[in-house]
Amino acid sequence: MTAAASMTRHLLFLTGTRADFGKLEPLAVAARDAGYRVTFFVTGMHMMDRYGLTRNEVRRMPGVEVHEFVNQDEGDPQDIVLARTVTGFSAYVRETKPDLILLHGDRIEALAGALVAATNYVRSAHVEGGEVSGTIDEVFRHCNTKLCTYHFVSSETAAQRVRALGEPDETIHVIGSPELDFHARPSGVTLEEVRARYAIPFSDYGIATFHPVTSEQGTIGQQAAQLFEALADSGRNFVTIAPNNDPGSAAIFKVLENLPKDRFRLLPSMRFAHFSELMKNAACMVGNSSAGVREAPFLGLPSLDIGTRQSNRSDAPSVTACDAADRQAILGFLKTHWGRQATPHDGFGQGSAAERYVQVLARPDFWTLSLQKAFRDIG
Repeated sequence: MTAAASMTRHLLFLTGTRADFGKLEPLAVAARDAGYRVTFFVTGMHMMDRYGLTRNEVRRMPGVEVHEFVNQDEGDPQDIVLARTVTGFSAYVRETKPDLILLHGDRIEALAGALVAATNYVRSAHVEGGEVSGTIDEVFRHCNTKLCTYHFVSSETAAQRVRALGEPDETIHVIGSPELDFHARPSGVTLEEVRARYAIPFSDYGIATFHPVTSEQGTIGQQAAQLFEALADSGRNFVTIAPNNDPGSAAIFKVLENLPKDRFRLLPSMRFAHFSELMKNAACMVGNSSAGVREAPFLGLPSLDIGTRQSNRSDAPSVTACDAADRQAILGFLKTHWGRQATPHDGFGQGSAAERYVQVLARPDFWTLSLQKAFRDIG
């Protein structure tokens, strides 16, 4: 497809969190540079002060259009957030008539986007489907697979799961995890610049991030307390990124706000380039963020995966798993793995997802696939 021809195609990206934007941005940049019209529908925790008002990260992208929509107040249940997002996104889709809606993963905003696309017969592409985790996020992810037209997956294993859900081979494209495209190249900033921008007082540090698990709201505060008590008792320094806005986040914030400030630097969010540089120079990563089982292994950064949120998602040898209550395992990991470079792992790609993605978009048959979905039995 020529640049002139691609200009007639309008790609609408839906982003609700700092995490999914980090995965969608490389794809959006590549599409923009190939001549497509690119728009971001920005909602969710992007719009909330407590989580760093990360809509500003999207606004900084040159050459794209941005539409912002507030879909929640802090503490709203997920079904209410889903309903509001469906209403707001549907109105915007009817107004702008995109040629392709792109959404990522397993968040409630992505589910809203997939529902709107399916019910309005608009082509849609799901990024990083076919993966397992262990919470309701996995249910949302598989729902998005069934609702979306195309699937840009991170691995052949993920592709096999998408096939098992009845999706035809011609809709499945293995491109790797897009956020690895950032990590595969220089960040563009130095560690000194990162430390200065975010007032990080220590040079020897680990990264800790612990998110809510929606099915474990009754115990998530206790889990956070157990984890961070062990981290505090280790005597190590940690840059701590605030949790996302899922139900249960308030209980985690209560724990984080009482950590010793001389050894824990709590940040609501970070620019992606700065976070990449921070990871490249960290001693280890601890928590239940997907970064610990995807980006960390790619960079050879040892990581400790806590609890059920990322269960069975990675087989990288640099990832160790334990429960938040397993104090001995946490302290043992910090003692034996701190600062020890692991062998980089490419189970989620080699850092070339965006290039593969635009190659798929350039195929004429991509735009002619029937929107009437049919279940494809394996074998």
